[in-house]
Amino acid sequence: MHKLILVFKRPPEVAAFDRRWSEDFVPIAERMPGLRRVTVARTYGGPSGPSDIYLVHEFYFDDEAALRSAMTSAEGQQAGQALMAFAGRQVSLAFAEHLEEDRPGPGRAG
Repeated sequence: MHKLILVFKRPPEVAAFDRRWSEDFVPIAERMPGLRRVTVARTYGGPSGPSDIYLVHEFYFDDEAALRSAMTSAEGQQAGQALMAFAGRQVSLAFAEHLEEDRPGPGRAG
């Protein structure tokens, strides 16, 4: 799989950010063609204390071609415009190839 990763820095006004993210961006972004899975992680700190990262939002696609096609689709373009309108200075975007494997837990055979 391939994914688009959005990493948001902590916004100065969390409530306003959350509203615009959930109302203006998410409904459009989740209509991108070829989207297979979405994950969202809200951070609460790190090993050395507070973090400047607020939110990580990931969009999964079957392959790189599907991801790039989604980004250039009408929905992808609209989502990008909505994103830049409220978080252009707070977000970093990256593409990644994604591999995921489960590991046996304690007391479970591998």
